[in-house]
Amino acid sequence: MPLNTMLADLDESLRVLLKRELAKHGFDGVEIGFDAPDKEWSSGLSSPTVNLFLYDLREAIDYRPVDWTPESENGRRDVRPPLRVDASYAVTGWTRDVQDEHRLLSQIMAIMYAFPELPRDILNGTLMAQDIERFPLRTRVAQARQDAKADFWTAVGGQYKASIDYIVTVACESGTVLERGPQTRTQTVVLFDKDVPTRRLAELNRVGGLVRDGDGEPVANAWVVLSGVGWAASDADGRFVFSRVPAGEYTCMARGPDGAEAKAKVTVPSGMLDLTIASDGTRKRAKAKA
Repeated sequence: MPLNTMLADLDESLRVLLKRELAKHGFDGVEIGFDAPDKEWSSGLSSPTVNLFLYDLREAIDYRPVDWTPESENGRRDVRPPLRVDASYAVTGWTRDVQDEHRLLSQIMAIMYAFPELPRDILNGTLMAQDIERFPLRTRVAQARQDAKADFWTAVGGQYKASIDYIVTVACESGTVLERGPQTRTQTVVLFDKDVPTRRLAELNRVGGLVRDGDGEPVANAWVVLSGVGWAASDADGRFVFSRVPAGEYTCMARGPDGAEAKAKVTVPSGMLDLTIASDGTRKRAKAKA
């Protein structure tokens, strides 16, 4: 299991975002804190402060991923999907004057509402290495809290104070990897004459492959033709199989549902029929690999 500093990295990322955006609107010198906002903490403040207190962590069930991710060729390693977590913050503003506090809290709410996803350029530590295209750091602001606010302030030993609920959905990597042996996609059957054991009657091969798109994702229902043998259709995982193929050199062509194509030469039995197709609107032939 790798070192995981997800929550500390999220805190630092939010600090960078808020200080940057506050400075654009004249709120210079505002501190960002993450301690429990109790009486002892607040009594030590010497400058305007925004407090983000992390009070709850729950699985984001609506964003739960289920598919393991292949990490190497030929299915040798599968990576468990991350746990998607809603990190909930109680956000408060602290100044000597109530009106200044309300101005600060208003600006904080506007900043948080302006970023429905945390931008890449403020991410810190392990968050920088996460696949945010697949698992974006979504945010929600001023959402209803399941527990009463008064109970929250009682829990931290402070007096009731206006606060903003702010939720960030973050991915917690498990580090779990499933190691698998290479997939067997070729099979050779040799038929001998029973009266002359050294005489071969036929050598037939079973050959499989995979059709991917330009992003490396499997293409289902692709039409695959092996010259002189026949055709097959890829399944939901992009896989296809040809049986009873004599040894030799062949041309393999795949066409996706959108009409994009790829073509490659393959030698049977040693060749693997892996093809990559892509469509750019003009149906240009993609680069194929075999």
